[in-house]
Amino acid sequence: MNTRIIKIAHLAAVVIILLVTAVMMFAAEGASSDGQNSNQSGGGQAGASGAVSNADRKFAMTAAMDGMTEVELGRLAAERGSSDAVKQFGQRMVDDHSKANDELKQWAATAGVTLPTALDAKHQAMVAKMSSLSGAAFDRTYAKDMVKDHTKAVQLFQRQADRGMDAGLKSFASSKLPTLREHLEMARSLNAGGGGHNMNSNTSMSGNSNNANRR
Repeated sequence: MNTRIIKIAHLAAVVIILLVTAVMMFAAEGASSDGQNSNQSGGGQAGASGAVSNADRKFAMTAAMDGMTEVELGRLAAERGSSDAVKQFGQRMVDDHSKANDELKQWAATAGVTLPTALDAKHQAMVAKMSSLSGAAFDRTYAKDMVKDHTKAVQLFQRQADRGMDAGLKSFASSKLPTLREHLEMARSLNAGGGGHNMNSNTSMSGNSNNANRR
């Protein structure tokens, strides 16, 4: 009788141990699964919030390339222009677009976007074409190209300011529009032969102005 009771007690203990072990394993597995789901969910949210849309990325790439080109062409104009107006305009392009390029780089560093650091073949060809000119021919071609380039730039930045998804990039585009419009008017005046236009006044791409209330 005692032997039978001992066997029953032993069997019951084994069953209890097995049940406890099963419960502990189930609980541990559930906790691990919850942790993985949480990490995946958190990672997905972080990626979504930090993502830059294709359209915003394209704008940034185009603005960076065009900005570098304007600086290079401006340097040529400051050095090779035959009129003071062209030289002044060229230096203005160097100053304003260099500042704008630096601001765009700051945004890119924060957004995790890698911008181009050198001109591509197309834009190198533009600089090379201007390098082959001098005197009045340089002035005429430069003024004409600046009208065309800044017409496109105003349209590009206006579209980004209106439709861009990234708040920082929208702000960048909006803040540069007044100066780009001024550049366009200056280029038109230059192209029309208005060499007396003061190329050093008004707004700069840094966001400063002689008139503090302009923006």
